[in-house]
Amino acid sequence: MGAGQRLGVAALMTAGAVLLSSAGVTLSAGAAAAQTSAFPAVTAVTAGKPVTAGATGASPFVAPGRTLKLGAKGAAVKLLQTRLAELGYAPGRIDGRYGGATLVAVWAFQKVNGVSPTSTVARGTWDALEAPRAPKVLVPNGKPTRVEVNLAKQVMVLYVDGAVKLVSHTSSGSGIAYCETATWEGRAQRFCGDARTPTGDYKTTWRRDGWHKSYLGQLYNPIFFNGGIAFHGALSVPLAPASHGCVRLPMHVAEVLPGLLGTGVPVHVRGRFVR
Repeated sequence: MGAGQRLGVAALMTAGAVLLSSAGVTLSAGAAAAQTSAFPAVTAVTAGKPVTAGATGASPFVAPGRTLKLGAKGAAVKLLQTRLAELGYAPGRIDGRYGGATLVAVWAFQKVNGVSPTSTVARGTWDALEAPRAPKVLVPNGKPTRVEVNLAKQVMVLYVDGAVKLVSHTSSGSGIAYCETATWEGRAQRFCGDARTPTGDYKTTWRRDGWHKSYLGQLYNPIFFNGGIAFHGALSVPLAPASHGCVRLPMHVAEVLPGLLGTGVPVHVRGRFVR
């Protein structure tokens, strides 16, 4: 929720315009819609345990040893996308094209595995893909089906029946105080806050389909869990926290999350992002 800083330093066509920088990603609505059409099924991974080669039932993963950069195409990219999907990350369409959806999945994977997030998939990331870690469990005694938001790593993990179902890159509250004027309920009003995503234990409540107008901006497929704070899709989901308090998700993740996350599901928010 809210406007994050956008640094457009590169452009890539991935089913629509995709603007990318080392600080953030902006997907056009058309690109996001196209990428959701083939969102891959993910394989649940046992929580709290290292994921060894072949742990998801597939053959042991062998990295191709090729460095991939944003915009790359071919078999090595398709292998990357397939591996990310089977581990619960969301690379978008498995089409052998390294675009914005695959990039944010790479970021999420890198952050979980202690690799500095970057658009380049090199030896460190490939090694981690061969022997990946499971996301750190924030609430060991939590309900089998729950969401954990790690503010320190800017990652959301959805557990279903005790297993990792989906891991996503996020951007939460910036922590920067704001005062903005917006037209709300037919008149100009002044809204102020500290742009913080509070830690604590909550539950998913109401939701809206498609674009929902908030007094601080547009939210895509929002799922609220703490008053006016929600998980929602956004056209900009940078590496650093940038929202007014909501948990921003890549558009292709926000497209499928409502079908995976019901009402009344526990949501645990932990940690603190250090800039």
